[in-house]
Amino acid sequence: MTKARQLVKDGHNIVADMVEGMALAHPHLVLEPTERVLLHRDYADIRERQVTLISGGGSGHEPTHAGYIGEGMLTGVVCGGVFASPSTQQVLTAIRLAAGPHGCLVVVKNYTGDRINFGLAVEQAKSEGFKCDMVVVGEDVAVVNANAGRRGLSGTVFVHKLAGAAAKAGKDLASLVEM
Repeated sequence: MTKARQLVKDGHNIVADMVEGMALAHPHLVLEPTERVLLHRDYADIRERQVTLISGGGSGHEPTHAGYIGEGMLTGVVCGGVFASPSTQQVLTAIRLAAGPHGCLVVVKNYTGDRINFGLAVEQAKSEGFKCDMVVVGEDVAVVNANAGRRGLSGTVFVHKLAGAAAKAGKDLASLVEM
């Protein structure tokens, strides 16, 4: 008899199952299932009163990133495949849903795929008239002598919290980017 080492319903749909499970387990989350975007249940109200924050990246380290959705934190996250950046379309869907009149700050870790796909989505959103900007977090205390540079693994959590609290306090998009 083989012992199970993972709690996985179907290996082919692991990310879709994960985001569905997160939304079911946490009543403050809602799921846009087509693009695997998780949002704060009150995102429509939040976007009317403050700058919203979107982040995300590859899946496989849950509850990151969805665990950081909440008041004074992230408005939504985009979940890529396991260790794979979300597509530009996924990120654009999140921006379209979350961005309101105050704008949307997109917080990205310093991974090549994330920088490209999130960056392209931000540029596309701007061309569609959305007010949004992106910050790349390149701090990292976890990776020493990495050839690829600092990833922002640890510092991103602090950026989520600091920018989220500042947005909730009424700071504008430009102020959040400058922080």
